[in-house]
Amino acid sequence: MFLRKSLNRKTGRIQLTIVEAYWDKEAKKKREKVKFSPGYLDVLEKEYDDPIAHFTEVARRMTEEQAAEQAPVVLEFQKSKELPTGTDNRKNFGYLAVSALYHDLGIHEFFANRQRATKADYNLNAIFRALVFSRIIRPDSKKGSYEELHRFFDKCNFTLDDVYRSLDIFAKYQSDLQVWIHEHIRQNYGRDTSLVYYDVTNYYFEVDKEDEMKRRGPSKEHRPDPIVQMGLFMDTNGLPITYGLFSGNTLDKQTLIPMMGELVDKYNLGRVIVVGDRGMITGDNIAQILTDRNGYVLSFSIRGSEKAFKEYVLDESDYRRREDDPEGFRIKSRQANRRIHVTNPFTGKKKDFYVEEKHIVFYSPEYAAKAKNDRQRTLEKAKDLISHPEKYSRATGYGAAKYVKNVAFDRSTGEIIQKKGTDLSLDMDLIKEEEMYDGYYAIVTSEYEKTDREIIDIYRGLWEIEENFGITKSELKTRPVFVKTIEHVKAHFLICFVSLVLMKLMEYRIGRKYAVQTIIESLRRCECSLMDKNVYLFDYYDEVLKTIGEDLGINFGLQTRTLQSIKQELGNTKRRERKARP
Repeated sequence: MFLRKSLNRKTGRIQLTIVEAYWDKEAKKKREKVKFSPGYLDVLEKEYDDPIAHFTEVARRMTEEQAAEQAPVVLEFQKSKELPTGTDNRKNFGYLAVSALYHDLGIHEFFANRQRATKADYNLNAIFRALVFSRIIRPDSKKGSYEELHRFFDKCNFTLDDVYRSLDIFAKYQSDLQVWIHEHIRQNYGRDTSLVYYDVTNYYFEVDKEDEMKRRGPSKEHRPDPIVQMGLFMDTNGLPITYGLFSGNTLDKQTLIPMMGELVDKYNLGRVIVVGDRGMITGDNIAQILTDRNGYVLSFSIRGSEKAFKEYVLDESDYRRREDDPEGFRIKSRQANRRIHVTNPFTGKKKDFYVEEKHIVFYSPEYAAKAKNDRQRTLEKAKDLISHPEKYSRATGYGAAKYVKNVAFDRSTGEIIQKKGTDLSLDMDLIKEEEMYDGYYAIVTSEYEKTDREIIDIYRGLWEIEENFGITKSELKTRPVFVKTIEHVKAHFLICFVSLVLMKLMEYRIGRKYAVQTIIESLRRCECSLMDKNVYLFDYYDEVLKTIGEDLGINFGLQTRTLQSIKQELGNTKRRERKARP
C-alpha cells in the first residue's frame, strides 16, 4: 500500500488517499483500490506536523498488518496434551451480523443518551446488546444467557445482579425505544406504512400465581397457565412497528383501540389501512378507525352476523365462478351499509350507526374441508368434556365448550359446574347451522373503491404477522416467561421484540432470499474454536452466510482468524455505515 497525493484541479486542494495495488487474475492486469482516505492536506496540516510522513507510515503499517494476516500460521500440537477440566473454547461469530444491524439502528446511541439520566454504574447498552444477541443465538433465561456470554467476543463488564437491575430501566424506556427504532427504519429504508397489519397472540408463564398482567384467559395454545396478551402492528414489508402488552384475560378485540391510540399519537404514519382478522371487528373498533380518518380491511364472522348478511352469503345467484372450476371457488361483492353498535364513552350505552362498506364473500372447497376437519377435532374434545367434565376448566375447555349444552363455569376457579337436573350434551342445532357456512369467507372494508382482487391481496398479507409470532415462540423462545415482576416482564418482551425486528430486517435486506428461521440457524452454526496462539478455527460456511456477508461487508468464509482480526471485524460492525437495501 502507498500514499497517493491527488490534486483537485477545480479547488487546488491536495487529497490524500492510501491505495492498494493488486493483480486482477480474471482481467489479467493491475488494479488499484482505495483502502483509506485521510482527507485534504490543508485540513490535516492543522492536526499533524507532517501529514504526508504520518500517513506514509500508516500505509506501511497497513501493508505489514495485511501481510501478517495473510501469512500462513504454523501451529504445534502435542498428541498427549489433555484439556483442563471445564475447558470451553467454542465461540460464536455469526452474531456479528446482528451487531451490524443493531448499530445501524443506533440502539447503542439510544442507551448512551439515557445512561446519563440514570444513576446506573453499569453499561446499559452492553447489557441490552448482550441480551439481544443471546436471545437470537442462544435463547435462555436471563441467568442462563448471562452464563453463556463468554461465547461472544464482546466485553461483558457487568454482573448478573446488574442484568436484573437493568431490566427495570429497560421497561421504563420500552415505548421510547420502539419509536426510536421505527424512525431509524423509516429514514434508512423508506418504511411503507400505507397498510398496517394487526394481530394478537399470548405467551404463557410456568407459574400458578396471577397478578395484574399474568392472568388466565383464552390461551392460543390451550394451556391452563397464566398468560399475557401481545398486540403487534406490522408494516407492508413484514417489519414489526410496535407492540403492546395486556393482561391475559383481555379479549383480542379490546386491544386494538389502545394500540391505535399509541400508533396515532407517537408514530406519525398519516392515513393507514388497518388489516386484521375477525377478532378485531367490533363497532367500537371500526368507529375509532374511521374517527382517526383511517381505513380497514377485516375478515368478518358470517356465523355471527345478522340474518340479512347470512342470506346474502347463501344466495348463489350473484357468485362469479371460474370457467375451469364450475364446482369450486366462487366470489361476489357488493357495496352496502352495515349497522354497527358503538358504545357511548360517557353513558356506556350502545347506539346504532351505519357504515358504508364493500363486502367480499367467497367460497373455497379447500376452506370448507379445513373448517370441517377443524370442527371435528373440536367436537371430539367436546365429547370428552361431556364424558369427563372434571378434566376441564374454562381455559382448557376453550372452543369445545360452545358445542356443549348446559355447561357452566365457576367464575372464581374456572371449573365446570354441574347444575342439578341438567345433563351435558352436544348442541346439534349449532353444529348443523355452522355446517351451512363451511367454505364461505367474508371480508368487509372501508376501501370500497379498490377491486376485489386488491382487497384479497391486502388481506393475505396478514399471514406474515402470524409468522412473526411463530418466530418469537419457536426460534426466539419468548415463552415460557421466567421473569416474575411486571417491569421485568416488560423488559423481557422488549428484548424479544428488538430481536425479532433485527432478524426481519436481515431477511428484508437480502431480498427475502432466505427465511428468518434459516438465517438464525446459519448464524448459530457460524462458530469457531480457539486453537493456539490466539488463532481461531472455523468449520461452518454456507450460502446463507455468504449472502449475509456480502450485504453487510463481513467475511464469514475465512477458515482461520486471529483474535486481532476478529476484534477488528467486530469493531467494524459498530462503525461501518451499510447501505440500506430496498
